[in-house]
Amino acid sequence: MVYVGIDLHRKRSHLTALDESGELVLSRRVLSQPAEILRVFGELSPQPMEVAFEATFGRGWLADLLADAGIPAHMAHPLATKAIAAGRVKDDAVDARMLAHLLRGNLLPEAWIAPPEAREARRLARMRAGLMRISSRLKCQVHAVLAEHGVTPPLSDAFGKSGRRLLGQLALPEISARRVEANLRLIDSIAVEVKLADRELTFHFAQDPRVKRLLPIPGIGFITAAIVVAEVWDVSRFRTAAQLSSWSGLAPKERSSPRAHPPRPGAARLLPQGPPGESGPQQDRPRGGRSPSPHALLLCPPRRGRLPGLPGRPMNTHTLPVKAHSTGVMASPGRRPRRRCCARTSPSARTDTAGARAGQRCSPGRTARSGRSWTSPRSMRTTRCGGRR
Repeated sequence: MVYVGIDLHRKRSHLTALDESGELVLSRRVLSQPAEILRVFGELSPQPMEVAFEATFGRGWLADLLADAGIPAHMAHPLATKAIAAGRVKDDAVDARMLAHLLRGNLLPEAWIAPPEAREARRLARMRAGLMRISSRLKCQVHAVLAEHGVTPPLSDAFGKSGRRLLGQLALPEISARRVEANLRLIDSIAVEVKLADRELTFHFAQDPRVKRLLPIPGIGFITAAIVVAEVWDVSRFRTAAQLSSWSGLAPKERSSPRAHPPRPGAARLLPQGPPGESGPQQDRPRGGRSPSPHALLLCPPRRGRLPGLPGRPMNTHTLPVKAHSTGVMASPGRRPRRRCCARTSPSARTDTAGARAGQRCSPGRTARSGRSWTSPRSMRTTRCGGRR
């Protein structure tokens, strides 16, 4: 058995073949053309082979080529393959050999290879969806022009018969009026293509029993049912309904930090308030050392001079301090005045009022028992002051 890995690209691809023992048999870079790839397969034809390739852009012709040649094909999921075998050195030869090794070791994360009729149905459904997105963007441009000139259409549909009549009566500037007319012409041309796509979907899925099973569901029409059938195609490839829901993107997955949401009820609880004169209500922290719930903090009655639920933090009700330059103190309403530690210009050259009384001079690096540190705004040096408070 020969295991072949193909790193498929639009112009050139790389093929790597390994035997059952993992020894390299062939490693070649060829043009991405059916004749070139079949020529390489002809060199390995006496032995049975299996081919692995990733689900990349333009992979349909390679899957059909392998199916016509009778070679077992395995399509790998790119994200799952990267998670299993991610390497520092990455080039076409390394990727092709990695696919061959995963196939040989039965570790390849395979994806479903859609048959040609399923791919054609998907192409039709996705083409119609793309046309509808373009039409919506053009309509948004028309609404943007109207909003720029302060015009709000009183109708729910500004692109129906009454809406078109109203748009034709607006007195807009010349350039804006031409832009609206150009968008309306493009919307009309896209509407014709959408109708043709609807006819093709009706022709292909009118007698499909899978569509008839979806039509009784409220909110699902024929076009929606046809698009669902074209995308899913073979529902038996999903083992459970949960897998189908996850694959279609209808089962959202929450990826957020637990700190972003309040804890569960009961994680943070309030203890009964103690007798008067004590430090107010206590709050039991949840497990793990996390902060209490914000709802629990709001339930705490505020204490005098403290924020509710945050013990030990003073409540600052005034934002503008009052300076007392004559006495050398910083005073603010509602707070105890404190003296300046030192002059702002030079911590080592000037003395504080309290330091002068004590006969001491502030210097960088000096430590006193009752001193406290501060930072000069000019020199940005931390200084210890030995002055009295």
